[in-house]
Amino acid sequence: MAKANVKDLLEAGVHFGHMTRKWNPNMAPYIFMEKNGIHIVDLHKTAVKLDEACSALEKLTSAGKKVLFVATKKQAKEVVAKHAAELNMPYITERWPGGMLTNFVTIRKAVKKMNHIDKMKKDGTFETLSKKERLQVDRQRANLEKNLGSISDMVRLPSAIFVVDIMREHIAVTEAKKLGIPVFGIVDTNSDPRKVDFVIPGNDDASKSIDMILNIVSDSIKEGQSQRKADKEKSKEEGEKVSADTDADFDAE
Repeated sequence: MAKANVKDLLEAGVHFGHMTRKWNPNMAPYIFMEKNGIHIVDLHKTAVKLDEACSALEKLTSAGKKVLFVATKKQAKEVVAKHAAELNMPYITERWPGGMLTNFVTIRKAVKKMNHIDKMKKDGTFETLSKKERLQVDRQRANLEKNLGSISDMVRLPSAIFVVDIMREHIAVTEAKKLGIPVFGIVDTNSDPRKVDFVIPGNDDASKSIDMILNIVSDSIKEGQSQRKADKEKSKEEGEKVSADTDADFDAE
């Protein structure tokens, strides 16, 4: 499993928290000191908590589970979309659709609508519509793609969600908690760490900090996925061997 390095976290600015007047007292165990009116995160504790989160994520993905990444703030959108896409994981980087988790059936209907429009374009049905109707359908498809395109392959609820800025994404966190879905989150000094299951204390406002944390997280998920692939190949080989042995026994008889 990829291990967090305090030096790397420091260079990426993961230690910079918010102004002291904006702090959440529940983050006290993760704060090292105050400097020039800003709280400094204890990176040794960040490294420990990040390793714990990575271990859990590796275990989840080695079992073939999906993790939904959530980050709609400007500094995090591109970083999260890049990492999630590389991992073939679903992600939300536009506005969080209310009921995304708690009313997943409705969300799936919207995704099916998007897929239906794609099918219309392939089979020629789209061309039979009037110009006005085609424009309306195209606008609807573009809107659905913007909000739901990154989760079009998510046919069931995720096994966990990974959130950047748990205050901004509080609706996502609340929905996940309501359904008992584990929440992993980068938690800054102005947030309440009690709201997530796997706390990663650190700067959730700078792209460099977010990217550093996600690099480590991604490496662990990739290891889990590799283990999953290796296990499946091993099972397949063992199954073929058993089949070959059975055939040999049958021929001998």
